[in-house]
Amino acid sequence: MKKYKLVQIRSRIGRPAVQKRTLDALGITRMGRSVVVEGSPQVEGMINKVKHLLSVEEVKE
Repeated sequence: MKKYKLVQIRSRIGRPAVQKRTLDALGITRMGRSVVVEGSPQVEGMINKVKHLLSVEEVKE
């Protein structure tokens, strides 16, 4: 299964509550911190909703 490395590059301040909850669900708490998540259709949909706030890389194993 795919894995993605996510890094928040833009602030969540002033964003809609739905986007803030999506970042929380992905485990992203602060700018500049990286999180590795397993790829699934649900996770890819969440990434797509907040991709303007994130840097996304596919992790090779």
